[in-house]
Amino acid sequence: MARVRRIVRRALAGLTIAVVLFLALTPMGCYLSRAGWEEAKILAARKDIARLVADPDTDSITRAKLRLVLAARSFARDSIGLDVGESFTTFSRLARDTLVLVLSAAHRDRLEPHTWWFPIVGRVPYKGFFDFGAAVAAAHDLREKGLDTYLRPSAAFSTLGWFNDPLLSTTLRYDSLDLANTVIHEVTHNTFYAPGQAIFNESFATFVGARGVEWFFRTAGDSAHAREALDDWEDDKLLGRFWTRLWRELDSAYRASPDDRDARLRARDTIYARARRTLIDSVGPRLRRIDPRALPRVQLDNAALLARRIYQTDLDVFDTVYEAERRDLRRTIERVITLAKRGKDDPYGELRAWVSRLRP
Repeated sequence: MARVRRIVRRALAGLTIAVVLFLALTPMGCYLSRAGWEEAKILAARKDIARLVADPDTDSITRAKLRLVLAARSFARDSIGLDVGESFTTFSRLARDTLVLVLSAAHRDRLEPHTWWFPIVGRVPYKGFFDFGAAVAAAHDLREKGLDTYLRPSAAFSTLGWFNDPLLSTTLRYDSLDLANTVIHEVTHNTFYAPGQAIFNESFATFVGARGVEWFFRTAGDSAHAREALDDWEDDKLLGRFWTRLWRELDSAYRASPDDRDARLRARDTIYARARRTLIDSVGPRLRRIDPRALPRVQLDNAALLARRIYQTDLDVFDTVYEAERRDLRRTIERVITLAKRGKDDPYGELRAWVSRLRP
């Protein structure tokens, strides 16, 4: 027995040393260590939202927003049927205005994203950085390799239910509509997350957040915010269709010149110049909530295109399922999750096949 215990202790010691060396000496280990440290600081700073609401020292604006978060969370759990866990029951104030920088990258002459692999979630086409200097350096390195890069801030993220995700001070700056939408969007990831299917996961959460927040405000008797939520959703779908058309046009052009990189790059420049005019002259006037004056500054390249499609791909197919389920969001979510699990390697394909069977 003593010999067995010695063997077990040595094995555990060896495993501990291996983990420490991995975290300290490998790029992935250093990245995960920094992410773990930042997450630990966020978790350590948590304060109970209900207590903050009851605290007379909490200012009225903060109190109102915290109440909204609790109400949206309860609605997500009780009405929509999402697995909220303990997410958004606590609040953490950060020492900076930006939570994380998110980096995407793609090849310039083909619609192929640069991807990163992470434990549990699998391979994803973006990487978040708490170290902003490291984010800028990583973007620079990828550009030096000839890739397009797209670096942008994010005010919220989900740990997929692994931790009690708090509301962050960066998110609290949102207006009421975006704040409630963020709560519903993020707890959708707690409910279902398909490994290696980032585009499906995020676009599905975009749908649930949009339809969920409209239902939330309509139930609360706030018709103004409910109308704005629907307008936001229509903008999302309109832009999603624009990105899809642009993606298809580029993909066709790239495939037309498989052995001529210069021809692919020339076609790319022509297509993006034409897309800029379409975005400003055709799409812009049809937007309901997005200020069209911002469109001339929208980054248009392969990295930005693929990053936007992560959140706005085939949004109409979710709405088609929603209509088929008699606009019952809870049943729609159950249907989508069932289909996605069945087609785990191609969840969109499974959804489209189900939708196609609805047609006479």
